[in-house]
Amino acid sequence: MHAPDIADYGLIGDCHTAALVSRRGEIDWCCLPRFDSGSAFARLLLPDGGTCIVAPDDDGAEPSLRDYLDGTLVLVSTLQVAGGRARLYDCFAMDRGTERGEDRRTLLRIVDGERGALPLRILIRPRFDYGEVEPWIRHHGRELYSAVGGDDGLLCWSDAGLAPDEEHGLVAQTVVHAGRRVRLVLEFRRPEQLDDAPQPPEPADIDRRLEQTIAWWREWSERATLDGPDAAGLRRSALVLKGLTYAPTGAMVAAVTTSLPETPGGERTWDYRYAWIRDAVMATRSLTRLGYDAEADAFRRFIERSAAGSADNLRVFYGVGGERRIPEQELGRLDGRDGAGPVRVGNSAAEQLQLDAFGHLLDQSWRWFQRGHPPDDDYWRFLVALADAAAERWREPDRGIWEWRGEPRHFVHSKALCWSALHHGLELAAHCMRKAPERRWRKARDEIAAAIERDGFDDRRGTFVQAFGHEALDAALLRLPAIGFVAYDDPRMVGTVDAVREALEDDGLLRRYEISDELPGREGAFLPCSFWLVDCLARQDRVEEARTCFDRAIATANDLGLFSEEFDMRRRSMLGNFPQALTHLSHIEAALALASATPPAPVETQE
Repeated sequence: MHAPDIADYGLIGDCHTAALVSRRGEIDWCCLPRFDSGSAFARLLLPDGGTCIVAPDDDGAEPSLRDYLDGTLVLVSTLQVAGGRARLYDCFAMDRGTERGEDRRTLLRIVDGERGALPLRILIRPRFDYGEVEPWIRHHGRELYSAVGGDDGLLCWSDAGLAPDEEHGLVAQTVVHAGRRVRLVLEFRRPEQLDDAPQPPEPADIDRRLEQTIAWWREWSERATLDGPDAAGLRRSALVLKGLTYAPTGAMVAAVTTSLPETPGGERTWDYRYAWIRDAVMATRSLTRLGYDAEADAFRRFIERSAAGSADNLRVFYGVGGERRIPEQELGRLDGRDGAGPVRVGNSAAEQLQLDAFGHLLDQSWRWFQRGHPPDDDYWRFLVALADAAAERWREPDRGIWEWRGEPRHFVHSKALCWSALHHGLELAAHCMRKAPERRWRKARDEIAAAIERDGFDDRRGTFVQAFGHEALDAALLRLPAIGFVAYDDPRMVGTVDAVREALEDDGLLRRYEISDELPGREGAFLPCSFWLVDCLARQDRVEEARTCFDRAIATANDLGLFSEEFDMRRRSMLGNFPQALTHLSHIEAALALASATPPAPVETQE
């Protein structure tokens, strides 16, 4: 069967890994036991990549309705046939080992009969290591089976009566009557752990774990106080960002997938299952504004540990455990999704020079200090090293926020983040009464500002430009006021907003930039940029324009409120890896900007 459109999938996760569940009840993407592990189910990318299906066994089944239980990442789908209806609960269990690095990840798929009788089909067809390994199926008694291959293993149990099939999988058929519950449990185990006579779970224990998972997510989501017309969307984006977090270390992945193409049938296929400094700092900033301080502190500590407290060891991104070496490999056995390829594991951008990382980390530390958390002695030494690096290296060309694969350039956005690193370093030194080479930092900061104003601003058009010596525009310029380099209402920024809209607008959304990046194919609209535009317009008191742009951007979400990285306005379809942290965090920022810019509705009074 052909994998559904990207928009057809919902996210479930346990802050260690995640799975994507289609409207048809298929888990077509799941890597175990971590986000960046090899896949157990990957039909999203590869036709024979493996799937797990729980669906009505009836050709006349109606399309399922679905939603998340309020305040959770527990997905509920309504299954309907002419003679019956049931509810399917999909989630990862959150009750055991959630905050530790245990390998045992547990998928729960539970069906409750609500009306009549519904014939149900279960299919478990793992294909480990991105479809390369057909598993060895073993029977352990009492409807308990295992599937193993390489260093991967799944323990599979269901009270529906599983049995092996001829395709290296497990199947079951049953009828769910009103009031009956059918349970399926898939638990990751290392193959050697399955040699010791594993025991089947108790149904009551499975039911308890579902309730504990619901309670866990609701306890987390209720820590934020949200109101207003955009509150539901804000909560959903916050839950997605939490779901992309790796609990043992505090890292946050950019997305749960790899190699979903940014151009239909093209070569823009990247692996996003790692912790980018830029994305995660911006995400934790958004979560902090909603009251989730612990996430910001956890990521701050993750970066300090991963970089070994040294600016020299700072990478563009890390593995979720802090790994530094993430070589890019191409899996050439099959084309990827819809013929796009290659399928990539790893990402060579880890080796790039991206100067904006210094600024993001100093900005995060400044905001963390403003919330009452000054840096300790060890962390201050790390921050000094970061600011020193910005002062020394800002004149170098780099690959920029978009991880340019052509020749390095002097990107204005990168220079401005170096300015931000020095500016916030000076602020921290002054307010925390810390020793720092303030004269050198101030000199470098002022030199950067002068260089941007001289070489990065087009006086004729009244706009900042993408890079020194180039007239092209770039939506990353919309971030300049967010990092404090220029005021939102500065005439230069107003001119930049208008020029970027005129050059990059694509049917109400924005593309990233207007020039060739030396890669084949045309990208879609880049959704975070559209939300950055909303942020600028709202803070320039152009509230009606901001609301129009916001509504156009949120219309690209699927029915569950999940955003991809890009959107093809011609095909009206999602592009790129999914769900995308950068889009969801930018959605939060835009919604908060709108809320602060929109005056409250007048209170009606009775005469």
